[in-house]
Amino acid sequence: MKITLLGTGTSQGVPVIACNCEVCRSTDSRDKRLRSSVMIEDKGTCVVIDAGPDFRQQMLREKVHNIDAILLTHEHADHIFGLDDIRSFNWVRKAPMDIYCEARVDKNLRIIFDYVFSEEKYPGIPQMNLVPINGDALSIGALDIVPVRVFHHRLPVYGFRVGKFAYLTDFSTIADEELEKLEGVEVLVIDALRKEPHISHLSLGEAIDIVGKIHPRKAYITHISHQMGLHSEVKKELPEGVELGFDGEVLEID
Repeated sequence: MKITLLGTGTSQGVPVIACNCEVCRSTDSRDKRLRSSVMIEDKGTCVVIDAGPDFRQQMLREKVHNIDAILLTHEHADHIFGLDDIRSFNWVRKAPMDIYCEARVDKNLRIIFDYVFSEEKYPGIPQMNLVPINGDALSIGALDIVPVRVFHHRLPVYGFRVGKFAYLTDFSTIADEELEKLEGVEVLVIDALRKEPHISHLSLGEAIDIVGKIHPRKAYITHISHQMGLHSEVKKELPEGVELGFDGEVLEID
């Protein structure tokens, strides 16, 4: 299985145009982060988790020619506003894109992208086939996927386990019974916004604590704000087996 970190950043924090911090001025490519997303490929199946405003740029950078489906963790703008750009994949596939999401997210997509679901459709609009996630395991091509419920402050969000890989972003709490779904995970990508506590995201220390409960072989931090600090400096503070992820990083699982 091949996992590509499409983006490891966030919309949180001061806009770069108004910020003169060392991270925003860094020339290290690992400090240049697009909105968080990940692509999973195995045995001819390719899925993407979340399609934020940088989706098109991420697809072009990775030279992606086709994807089978998109899984959505939740409906916040930095995770869905790139969905309009699926139209190129519609043309390649000659079919709508399957978008997997829970009922609340489905409802919001139909409001935000009302032109996609209107009775009189404008030519060339993106085509979406909304597929419900209800918490049960599901299969997309060669991938068996287990939704994992977490909470983004009070907002229910889904993380996903795919084989020995798990992706948990945009959350601050997870119940013990959901942690049990992650037993045996070898590679974990997990949210940590910054070192200081945050109301709806894990801090770096909190993320490391959860990594310690799951015991993956490797863990990668995502949804990183500029407040975290320089990649080259933060990595010196991390325990063995935990790294800051960076955009374009490729992970392999047997």
